[in-house]
Amino acid sequence: MGFEGFVAGVLAGAAAACGVMWALKKRRPQIRGYLDLINLTADQRRRVELIRERFLPYVAGMRQELRARRMELADLLFATPLDRDRVKATVEVIAGLQLNLEQGVIDHIIEENGLLTPEQQRQFHQVIIDQFRGGGLGVHDVRGQR
Repeated sequence: MGFEGFVAGVLAGAAAACGVMWALKKRRPQIRGYLDLINLTADQRRRVELIRERFLPYVAGMRQELRARRMELADLLFATPLDRDRVKATVEVIAGLQLNLEQGVIDHIIEENGLLTPEQQRQFHQVIIDQFRGGGLGVHDVRGQR
């Protein structure tokens, strides 16, 4: 087999692997929040969706604002001359936004927890421990969107 045959084989293998990954992703249910990881009644799911209608746009807006402020920070860090006061002020804005996002997630968890039975609350508690142990906001974290 020549080089062209080798390349064709690699490309065919990559295409097949992409097809398998796409099929696996298609079968996996979409996780939009922590409560998707435990069993809920139909009524609970309906109520969770109503909560998410407010919460998910809030998270998306906060992420967009954080990205914009981080881009601003990147530009400030490499500006000539360096304006340390503006860098510091921008870092403080970013920290405030992160705090607001974290508090919003906490409020969201508390609100969702109020919909659950005691057994579901125990399961939810374990989900939260597992997600927080991973170092972030879990399914609501930007890293989860990549």
